[in-house]
Amino acid sequence: MATMVLTMAGGLIGGPLGAAIGGLIGNAVDHAILPAGKRREGPRLSDLKVQTSSYGTQLPSLFGTMRVAGSVIWATDLVEHRDSRSGGKGQPGSTTYSYTASLAVALSARPILGVGRIWADGQLLRGSAGDFKARTGFRLYLGGEDQPADPLIAAAEGIGLAPAHRGIAYAVFEDLELGPWGNRIPSLTFEVQADSGPVAAGDIAVALGAVAASGPTLALAGFAAQGTSLAAVAELLAEAAGGWFGPGPTLLCGPGDAIVIQDEGAGGRGRANRSVAPATRAPRALTLSHYDPARDYQIGVRRAAAPGAGLSEARIELPAAMDAGTARTLAEAALLRADIERTRRSVHVGWEALAIPPGARVRIAGTPGIWRVDGWKLEAMTISLDCVALAPAVRPIAASGGRVNHAPDTAIGRTILHAFELPPVDDGVAAVPRLAVAAAGDAAGWRRAALLLSTDDGAAWRPSGGTRGIAVLGDIRIPPGSAPPQIDDRRNWTEVALAHAAMQLDQADATALDQGANLAMLGDELIQFAHAQSLGGGRWRLSGLWRGRHGTERAIGTQRSGDRFVLLDADALTLIDLPRTALGTEVRLLAEGAGDTGGPAEARAPVRGISLLPLAPVHLAAQPLPDGDVHLRWARRGRHDSRWRDGADVAPEPGGERYRIMLKPAAGPAWTVDMLAPGMRLGTAIDASGLEIEVRQVTAAGLSPAATLTLPIRGEEA
Repeated sequence: MATMVLTMAGGLIGGPLGAAIGGLIGNAVDHAILPAGKRREGPRLSDLKVQTSSYGTQLPSLFGTMRVAGSVIWATDLVEHRDSRSGGKGQPGSTTYSYTASLAVALSARPILGVGRIWADGQLLRGSAGDFKARTGFRLYLGGEDQPADPLIAAAEGIGLAPAHRGIAYAVFEDLELGPWGNRIPSLTFEVQADSGPVAAGDIAVALGAVAASGPTLALAGFAAQGTSLAAVAELLAEAAGGWFGPGPTLLCGPGDAIVIQDEGAGGRGRANRSVAPATRAPRALTLSHYDPARDYQIGVRRAAAPGAGLSEARIELPAAMDAGTARTLAEAALLRADIERTRRSVHVGWEALAIPPGARVRIAGTPGIWRVDGWKLEAMTISLDCVALAPAVRPIAASGGRVNHAPDTAIGRTILHAFELPPVDDGVAAVPRLAVAAAGDAAGWRRAALLLSTDDGAAWRPSGGTRGIAVLGDIRIPPGSAPPQIDDRRNWTEVALAHAAMQLDQADATALDQGANLAMLGDELIQFAHAQSLGGGRWRLSGLWRGRHGTERAIGTQRSGDRFVLLDADALTLIDLPRTALGTEVRLLAEGAGDTGGPAEARAPVRGISLLPLAPVHLAAQPLPDGDVHLRWARRGRHDSRWRDGADVAPEPGGERYRIMLKPAAGPAWTVDMLAPGMRLGTAIDASGLEIEVRQVTAAGLSPAATLTLPIRGEEA
């Protein structure tokens, strides 16, 4: 109707050009204001939530800040990583497999400013601080017309074959760790900042080329322009703002400056027509769905209802980000407009009304309110304006979006790494030197890190899988001092600071300690502790100590402030078997987690053989015999079956016992002798005065540390 009438008026006034202009304006009015046939399909909210990888998928043009899934535009096959681990406790080793993938995701068909949070299957992959919760390389292209091709894509596809996707904002993930998502590529969504701050609906329409200009309109926190046509997007913006298309075309919204006109039909010179459509023509309820930034951009639905007859319900799906209060205000305003706009007025005016364009605001003299010119009519050389009543502005209405469980945004932190040779603590027998790796982060969100090992001082590095779990670790603040290893140390205590406050330590009774509870590496000494007292701020005081466990008695009292503290938990330690050639060297280890943007953590560990070699003999003593000889005796300690059980001997040594005794006289050369039993007779021919004695156990793995004894010089015996 409006198209036909305005085309006629335009032709009368401006010839063919005027007719064309009138037709364009009338078409806009028809589709934006009047109920017509099937409307164009604009973007739907669900479109932005589902990640696609299909050819021909439309990309949204983003404004403000929005959460979108985007479209996968490039991806590699999954890359398999193999991780072999030692079994421990005499069990066979295991091999596990992990996977990574690289991919590129297009986000917006217009340039953006940046990306905030990133979700993977609803969980945060990138936090609000820009920290990634899983290991990945990440590059963002903002959609500039001069952006280069991504180097990873170019390397995979070939130089000159990789598009730069200029004008399109996209993100590239390189070697994204897939373990947290079941070794598959998760569904990704992105919080995209396309503009700084909210954007007016009219400015969006102008930026898209849908209109030439705009008056003041509703400010949206974000908007995704996507649909079957530009007109569909323009219609949706007008509907959201409660606006219409004026001359230019210009997007106008709500009451404003109005032209005062006289109704010449009044007073007998014509007739004034006023009509009110039945109430059933207007919806009695209206729902508006939107994205709520306060709820991590989940879809929110606001419903407005009015009393009266009628059962119809209108629905607006708005791919825009706004708070709950703004959405409720829009819903109430849209419902009010639908009711007010049932009132129409036909006003007869003079030829001067030709200067009043369709869409203009007018005041009719003697009639309250503001009206919008919906169309012209020229009948019998009389001009009449079809006017629609404008609803008054709706005051802002407060609303709550409801409670939402946000995805945890826990800081990952940097990796803290400790590596040390570990004696067998599980009664097993090691065949090669064994390195223990303990890692955690300085924040509670840390999960794992990839490992690289070098046995040649960094000349070459080889992948060694990833860390096994999250260790409880920290550093010594107050060392425990010296104590004998044979009895409980009830005099000394030590104070340690854990890596972060979320780490905890537990108590253990004597039975639990006997079963191996609360075993920790304190510097180079293995200790157990019965009592753990929290001092606040991540600091703990440990007492009730068992010292020098599993053959580390030589490290008792060697600790210094700042040395490592690591609670030995089989589920948190990564064990790496080293070649025998590593004995006597120092190995280096690198660990890189998701939070190690400044570079990997490094640890060094000397390999002395304590994980492989037998323990030093104990109870070395010399007993004078009646015939003047001296009898040396000692006791063997076994690596396995090491618990102290009354009435039970140390388990036999596989392959039998063998010892190497070195005798160092006070004068003369030293000499050695091998024995097959824990004892030796020194004849009278040997000058035992001031004799230094070293006894080592001999096994296929090598020599144990020495048990030492120096005999008194004659005349100094007590």
